[in-house]
Amino acid sequence: MKLAVILTKPPYGDIQAAEAVRHAMGALSEDIEVTLVLVDDGVFLTKKGQDVGNSGYTDLAEAVTDLMDMGCDVLVEKVSLREVGLDTDDILDNIKVVNGYEISETVKEADKTMIF
Repeated sequence: MKLAVILTKPPYGDIQAAEAVRHAMGALSEDIEVTLVLVDDGVFLTKKGQDVGNSGYTDLAEAVTDLMDMGCDVLVEKVSLREVGLDTDDILDNIKVVNGYEISETVKEADKTMIF
């Protein structure tokens, strides 16, 4: 089974990003093939050097690295990256920067899709 988890929300300020990561980890632990797709403000999830300070939030960049270590593909949409003012040097290593067509193919091939 293939699952596409799409995140459009920024990593901090509400629970959407944390829930996307939690669901992706849970699916991976059940041997489900997971692709995490980051678009719009979701691309901030992969930003290097995140500092949550004493905000009470968990550093989700570490969780993204854990996801990749578990076999999750992480895709960042190229246009979204540019629109939020980041480039490939600003994001974690081993993140795949893709175009909209590649995202649509990923979603089309998935058996299930979750959007956060």
